[in-house]
Amino acid sequence: MSSAPTPSNAELELLKCLWRDGACSARELHNAAVATLDWSYSSTRKTLERMVDKGLVKEGSQHGLNVYSARVGKVATLAALSTDFARRVLEIDGPLPSQAFADSRLLSCQEIEQLQALLRAHDEGQP
Repeated sequence: MSSAPTPSNAELELLKCLWRDGACSARELHNAAVATLDWSYSSTRKTLERMVDKGLVKEGSQHGLNVYSARVGKVATLAALSTDFARRVLEIDGPLPSQAFADSRLLSCQEIEQLQALLRAHDEGQP
């Protein structure tokens, strides 16, 4: 799996917004995540700066506005988080079963298949 940094819970919320909506301004991201994160706009800005530094998002400019887009893929990031959770928390040696992702509102059927393939490949020691 990817050697990309693991996002914090708050960073994951912002990534989910970017994966769903594409490139967004800090204000758009804040408005999309404020109900979940329940924090100030300045906290969103600071988190985005940290995410740029970590390589999770990239910052660009569009119509004079700073916009952010995900630098890490949704499926690869979720595979890494799922593997970590399964091993570290649940003490499972092997991939989580596909049923664990069946009701996900975040993943399409095709993305669930891709996730399962990544999890199987990682379990089999493939890159």
